[in-house]
Amino acid sequence: MRLINRLFQRSCLCMLLLLICQSYNVALAQNERKITGKIVDDQNLPLPGTSVSVKGTSKAIATGSDGAFTITAKKGDVLTVKSIGFETKEIVVTDAATYTITLNQGSTDLSDVVVVGYGKSTKKALISSISSIKGDDLNKGAISDVGQMLQGKVPGLNISRSGDPNRNAAIVMRGASTLREGAQSPLFVIDGVPGADISLLAPDDIASIDVLKDAAAAAIYGNRAANGVIMVTTKRGSAGQTQVAYSTYFGVENVSNQYEMMNAEQLKAFLARNNSALTPANDQGANTNWQNEVQRKDAISQNHNLSLSGGTDKTTYNASLNYFKQQGIVRTSDLDRFIGRIGLEQKALNDKLKVGLNLSNSISDADLVPYRNTVLSQMLTYLPTSPVKNPDGSYFDNLIQTSYYNPVSMLENATENLKTKNILGTFTINLKLPFGFSYDVAASYQNTQTIYGAFYNSIYTSRYNNVRNTPDPPANPSFVSLVGKDGLALRNAYQNTNKIVETYLTWNKKFGDHDINAVIGYSYQQSLNNDGLQTSATNFPINQVGYYNLSLGNPYAVTDFRVNYGPEYLYQEILLISDFARVNYNYKNKYLLQGSIRKDGSNVFGKNEKWGYFPSIGAGWNLDQEDFLKNQSLISTLKLRGSYGVAGNSLGFAPLSTKLIYGAVGQFYYNGSPREGAYGAIQNENPNLRWEKTATANIGMDFSIFKGRLGGSVDFYDKRTTDLIIGFDVDQNLYPSGQLTANVGKLSNKGVEIVLNGTPVSNDNFSWTTGINLAHNVNKVLTLSDSQFKIDDRLIFQPDGGGQSGATLQILSPGQPIGTFFTYKYAGKDANGVSQYYDAAGNIKTQGLLNKTDYYVIGNAQPKALIGWTNNVRYKNFDLSVFMRAVLGNKIMNVTRADLFRPNTAQFTNIPVEVENESTADFNSYRYSSRFLENGSYLRLDNATLGYTIKKNIIPGVGSLRLYTTANNLFVITGYKGIDPEINQGGLAPGVDTNNFYPKTRTFLFGLNVSFN
Repeated sequence: MRLINRLFQRSCLCMLLLLICQSYNVALAQNERKITGKIVDDQNLPLPGTSVSVKGTSKAIATGSDGAFTITAKKGDVLTVKSIGFETKEIVVTDAATYTITLNQGSTDLSDVVVVGYGKSTKKALISSISSIKGDDLNKGAISDVGQMLQGKVPGLNISRSGDPNRNAAIVMRGASTLREGAQSPLFVIDGVPGADISLLAPDDIASIDVLKDAAAAAIYGNRAANGVIMVTTKRGSAGQTQVAYSTYFGVENVSNQYEMMNAEQLKAFLARNNSALTPANDQGANTNWQNEVQRKDAISQNHNLSLSGGTDKTTYNASLNYFKQQGIVRTSDLDRFIGRIGLEQKALNDKLKVGLNLSNSISDADLVPYRNTVLSQMLTYLPTSPVKNPDGSYFDNLIQTSYYNPVSMLENATENLKTKNILGTFTINLKLPFGFSYDVAASYQNTQTIYGAFYNSIYTSRYNNVRNTPDPPANPSFVSLVGKDGLALRNAYQNTNKIVETYLTWNKKFGDHDINAVIGYSYQQSLNNDGLQTSATNFPINQVGYYNLSLGNPYAVTDFRVNYGPEYLYQEILLISDFARVNYNYKNKYLLQGSIRKDGSNVFGKNEKWGYFPSIGAGWNLDQEDFLKNQSLISTLKLRGSYGVAGNSLGFAPLSTKLIYGAVGQFYYNGSPREGAYGAIQNENPNLRWEKTATANIGMDFSIFKGRLGGSVDFYDKRTTDLIIGFDVDQNLYPSGQLTANVGKLSNKGVEIVLNGTPVSNDNFSWTTGINLAHNVNKVLTLSDSQFKIDDRLIFQPDGGGQSGATLQILSPGQPIGTFFTYKYAGKDANGVSQYYDAAGNIKTQGLLNKTDYYVIGNAQPKALIGWTNNVRYKNFDLSVFMRAVLGNKIMNVTRADLFRPNTAQFTNIPVEVENESTADFNSYRYSSRFLENGSYLRLDNATLGYTIKKNIIPGVGSLRLYTTANNLFVITGYKGIDPEINQGGLAPGVDTNNFYPKTRTFLFGLNVSFN
């Protein structure tokens, strides 16, 4: 806290000094002069209140009642002219002293350029549901993941993220469209490269993000677009003076919330009241707060970005370097990342040919926490009366108790590191041809290399060699035996390569009132994944070896040790060949039509289903262009649109997924004696396995009123997935293996999305813009059966807490959404203080309950509403942005709290303070049930940023300078009793808090952005 105060004092001092400097009158450069002019609309009427600014500076004025303006600028400067309800225009200052500038009517938002697949469009010409966010409007803070930058910004985009800097956010668009784990993420397209790795992106390099939500927009990407498409456009160089910019911030993170566990005094008092006491082995006279010992008091983050851009009318260039470092709030975890980018565009042949070359390289060094969730669990349950270390400096452990580990010792005696090198090179050619044609070729190569190392030293292998591993749901917990002694090391190195060549012909032609845009193209993609090797060793002479020099170990002296060569069938070669076409038709800018189709062929599906077809069609009507709306001043823009399209999902499949595979199946018995080396079928062939297909119907409206002061959109959608890919148990009399992967089942998502943007106040000194978005989605499993395979339901996730073997939490069932909680129904306590539950017949019982038989459907993890609210305020040179978001109506199963709710085991593990009034006779208190199903709704003040911009020429050589301070996660309003209500909303088991609660942090940043002349 002292560090934060010191930083804050210094920042305030710097701000004060700069404000003092600002008060001095600094002479303008000699080559600047007064520029006068008038802003009018397309009917030559003056536009009062129009903003006129000098691009790249803080100089800005507003026109008077007659539309006139006066501003100082020099030749070559760019004047940016903005007026609510009109298109933005940029004018280059020449030798002229007076200018008359005409603005065309139309919402600024609707005239923005939007990136779509294999082309661009204006929002006014769109018939699809697409959300666009400029780079300056993305979430700010110590952010290592693109997903977090989009949280709350796009209606229908459900993003959840833990506090772990080394884990990406879970992203679900318009509800889950698949039942396969790891196959719900949207397709990322970076500068036209589909499937590019988002770790290549630094926040400062992002110019805009366009989110393609409905199938009419996304179907052009065919079999990869069922979950939506996120198009990322990075910054490019522009003709003019060389621009050098530097941005940086320094941040301090603190834990935002902790579980209130008993301290030593509270625990002893609780036991004494219940005629019990700690064992001598556990009562060491300490008073340890294990959460404080495992977590850092202050986690430091920093970011530095240096960029260079410029060029001529023939050649433009840009380059940037970014360094990001973030300490995790859990000790020993952090992320260190370096990103370099360079881009070059050259025009030739009288500007008819444009050649582009872009190269990006990312190097990440991530320190992970071995058995992370186990450490987090032990952090809560380890007794406060135990010390971190013994008097002799060794780590304390009570090894008499099973599954009871010193969490600090686990942190310090194991190491896990992942280094990732990612390079992406893209070469593009655009050739303008006669008769409105243009031809594009794009070739890209991406190479990702990972080097992983893990080392568990001699203390770890001797004390924690039977670790209870608790992975994130829906994977079930299990005990992992670390076979080895005197240290165990694992090392692997893999690389993935992705080659893409795409070529397409575009035709833009206008015939009077008719405007046609057509695209036809071809795509070839080859991916080689998991090309590498893995090995392990044990029995090292010293711990200092780590995971290096594995040859120093002697693994063959350890009985039963086997070298870990990695997963079988890991290497993959995936081929994807596609043809695509799209036609857009525009009549008088009133009536819009669009149709597209993509044909995809891939080697990952059955031999009879290699090809898939993904069509779309849509129409739009710009009512504001009709005569009956032209003689009114209320409505500036009004558009109706509707679309229907089909997209596919091929995530998570390898070429061997549909093949008949034989492997080891156990022991072979001969004459009553077991023999090694029994082989049999371990995977069935399915030549008819095909893509999942998601069809989306979308009806929407875009509007702006009061000359653009209020605008927004409304979308209704119906999204249905068919041919769900699920594994089924089959009769081995009919199939070689006991399970078959097949296309069976249907899934539905229906919802509404609303966006409202307004500018309540806008004048020369003060402006306020605000925007709110709201999304509601209803998810439902329609069926899991067909004529061949019959399944009524499927139980999901077994936390396996003590005394609850076989208990599951969720169910996949027709008529219910993904994330439906299916468990016991709590009925209060009996006269003896023992928890009771309802059986299937409604009787109240304390014993004799049966898993599944006595379960009830008690709620689901799907939120009823997602809300994001942005406010931007400017007063002279000060700017303030505040962003809040809310998730409403979802349920969370607090397994962590249930596992801690054990008053009768307080002799051996710590318990929460809230349990102090519970009876130790309650042997049922911790049972997974509706008792621990909590309301997951929350409202979070996600981001607040206050900045000050220094005017141009105050500091010689500096074009602009902005100082700012940002606070993230300032507060959360919620009734949830866990660490944080933002529990993973992705996957097959959303909304389950099961010791996977890497703590959220509250962050304070201090930064600056500066550009040089």
